[in-house]
Amino acid sequence: MRQVLIGTALLLLGSWPLAGHAQRTLTTALPASQPDSLLARAITTASGLRYALRQPGAGPPARVGSRVTVHYTGFLAADGRLFDTSVQQGGPLKVRAGHHEVIKGFDEALLLLPQGSRARVWIPARLAYGAKGRLDPDDDAGRRYLIPPNADLIFELEVLKVK
Repeated sequence: MRQVLIGTALLLLGSWPLAGHAQRTLTTALPASQPDSLLARAITTASGLRYALRQPGAGPPARVGSRVTVHYTGFLAADGRLFDTSVQQGGPLKVRAGHHEVIKGFDEALLLLPQGSRARVWIPARLAYGAKGRLDPDDDAGRRYLIPPNADLIFELEVLKVK
C-alpha cells in the first residue's frame, strides 16, 4: 500500500512544473471529440486532396517555381498525433512550389493558396508517403515510423510569403 501511495505521489509531482521553469504548451493532437466542421466545407481537387480556407489570402498566388514561405503543422489523420511543425524546426519552411521539394499533396496545396492564406489540408496517403511511410530518423534501429505506411495526413498551413 505504501509503495502505491509513493508511486502516486511521484506521478503527481512529476506533472507539476518545477519552480523557476516556464511551462510550454504545445498542441499535440487535433481535437477528436467533435466532427471536423472544416472538412464538411472542404473543397476536393481532382487528385483527392481536400482543403478548407480558415482565412483567405489577399496576396499573390503561387505558381510553379514561386518561392513560398509557409508555417505548417502536420498531424496523422487516423489519431490526430502531431508529427512535425515548422515552429519546432526553428522557423517557416521555404520551398519552390511545384518543384517536388515536398510531398505531392503539400506541393499541390501550395499552388492553391495565395499569400496570407490559412488553411487546413487533408492529404491522402498516395499524395504523401504512400505504402513506404516514413521511418523516424531518431530511431537508430530503423523500426519505428514517424509516419506509418498508408497514412493520411492533415496539415494546418499559413502562407506567409510568395515570390
